[in-house]
Amino acid sequence: MSHRQDKPVLRFGILGTARIAEKVAAAIHAADGASLDVIGSRDADRAREWAQGHQVPRSVGDYRRVIDDPEIDAVYIPLPNSMHHAWTLAAAEAGKHVLCEKPLGIDAQQARDMAAACREHQVQLMDGVMWVHHPRTIAMKEQITSGTLGELRRVTSAFTFRFDEIPDYDIRLDPDTGGGSLGDLGWYCCRATLWAFDDLPTRVFATARMFRDVDMNLSALLWYDNQRMASFDCGFDTELRKWFEVAGTRSSLVCDDFLSPWDVNQPRFWVHNRNGLQGKHLAPTPIQEVVMIENFAQAVVSGEIREDWIDDAVATQTMCDALARSARIEQVVELDR
Repeated sequence: MSHRQDKPVLRFGILGTARIAEKVAAAIHAADGASLDVIGSRDADRAREWAQGHQVPRSVGDYRRVIDDPEIDAVYIPLPNSMHHAWTLAAAEAGKHVLCEKPLGIDAQQARDMAAACREHQVQLMDGVMWVHHPRTIAMKEQITSGTLGELRRVTSAFTFRFDEIPDYDIRLDPDTGGGSLGDLGWYCCRATLWAFDDLPTRVFATARMFRDVDMNLSALLWYDNQRMASFDCGFDTELRKWFEVAGTRSSLVCDDFLSPWDVNQPRFWVHNRNGLQGKHLAPTPIQEVVMIENFAQAVVSGEIREDWIDDAVATQTMCDALARSARIEQVVELDR
């Protein structure tokens, strides 16, 4: 870890040049306490061009050279889902902290392996779920924990977008790379439920419309202890929706754009009771990707592993795994918690 004017700076390398890497690269550049020092690709020319276009000082034509680089402290992994497991294990063994795109792995066992490897080598693991780091998310959680909503009963959410035209090839529609709407979009809905309830479901049911051997869309029901339930839908065939509602015995909290504000200058949510609108709330307006990077860097610098980030990532994968199995066998699946 480098020190600039006596302040530690977490030095990142990125494995791969996926589209999401552009957004995260910009966030690393903007974040306090972080720097982006190298980009790696299997294509050295592509890595060089990407580095020039995104203000990265170094490029290499090999992922392995990034994680073995002694000048790098952490790696961001935006590779295809099927490659997350192997490269997270390799990074952990090399002593690198890992920010990995979601889904963490292909299944729950891979997620547990990744968590175990990072814990064994005392490096931080975090999945790239950006919205949980936004100040609005903290403000919404305060409404839940303060008792404003009463006893929690339901979480309902949706995350969809529509392909204007089904592409001949898209990694999100490729079963060999872990494609499908559940891992791509439903992961966020599972995390919203986990975030609200702080608990795993006891059983789940899902139904999906399959296309090219991946789920084009999926609808889910999740049963919890203490009279709680959750439901969500995700898919690649419906116009953009990214909302959730957390409902209790006294009030409900609604956020119509929880993944990223429609209006970045007014990140908002509402609380309703039986008489109607109880309150409209506005939150600060930082860029959530930047906050995510800063939180990650601060955790690493502190030397205290954020176990809750690891637990949340594995729990989300466990939920997705059970839902994927339910959709395949068309039966309710019990969770072993």
